[in-house]
Amino acid sequence: MSRTLNRGREIFMFSIGKFLVLAGVLLVVLGLAVLLLEKVSWLHLGRLPGDIRFQHGHFSFYFPIVTCLVISVILTLLLSLFRR
Repeated sequence: MSRTLNRGREIFMFSIGKFLVLAGVLLVVLGLAVLLLEKVSWLHLGRLPGDIRFQHGHFSFYFPIVTCLVISVILTLLLSLFRR
């Protein structure tokens, strides 16, 4: 019985280890992407056409809906590649 528990624990720890390594690699890639995208002046992520901006006096409202859609599509494509 204890062998089965130890085997299950080993599989669980291996899975956690794989997840942490993948999360670390993803964070590094994301960090590099942010650094590289900062250098590109033509890419105005957060100020795309279709993002909602409203200013009236001292009140301002900003909702980057198109930016959210673009990021969602990119993340969906990346995650679908990692699943295969």
